[in-house]
Amino acid sequence: MKVVNDLLNYKNMKIVQNEDYFNFSLDSVLLPNFVTIKKNTKKILDLGTGNAPIPLILTTRTNAKIYGIELQKEVYDLAVESVKMNQLNNQIELINDNMKSLDKYFEINSFDVILCNPPYFRLNEQSNVNESIQKTIARHEKEITLSDILSIAKKYLNNNGTFAMVHRTDRLIEIIDEFKKNNIEPKRIQLIYPKEKTESNMVLIEGRKNGNIGLKVLPPIIVHNFDGEYRQEIKELFHERR
Repeated sequence: MKVVNDLLNYKNMKIVQNEDYFNFSLDSVLLPNFVTIKKNTKKILDLGTGNAPIPLILTTRTNAKIYGIELQKEVYDLAVESVKMNQLNNQIELINDNMKSLDKYFEINSFDVILCNPPYFRLNEQSNVNESIQKTIARHEKEITLSDILSIAKKYLNNNGTFAMVHRTDRLIEIIDEFKKNNIEPKRIQLIYPKEKTESNMVLIEGRKNGNIGLKVLPPIIVHNFDGEYRQEIKELFHERR
């Protein structure tokens, strides 16, 4: 069923979702707040944009042109509705296609910043055959792999351009390896923990195409207090008031 929700109080933005599909979550809020956006950033690409939470949030940080590509037509239609509802058509442009087909739309080396909140699981890992096809594509590497994503980022980033993604911590070594294989030098990492005294389950990572060696590990993000409520720093990301 299609519903219209508040986008976490971001300038009273709305986002259109379908409860039968994979809806946006905290990682889609953390990533656009984590990525480095410079004053001279002109062109941004969100790979696998879903119903466009990342482009919508990015508009609160930059006036750059933002493109989002989404494979699934049903989810793309939700994104189009969300962008139109927030009157952001002039800043956000959406494409309904496989991200492997970007050469139909853009020249190589044409983006200052590329982001991705990708499928986290290999196809044979934690697979659930009872899931809808929409949820399977969103969660599992059915249509795109980690290796594919880094190859695409390398191809379409400007020299010294920035690539940022959010992923599972238990794949961090593989992620760094793929960054290095594609000449995207890891520059910033931030580990995410569900609560204090728990293991990290998510990681934010940012790299620079043909960048110099030098990695910063940022202070951790701890999402919940022990009572299960969001910590204040997370509420501030949501623009919530005390």
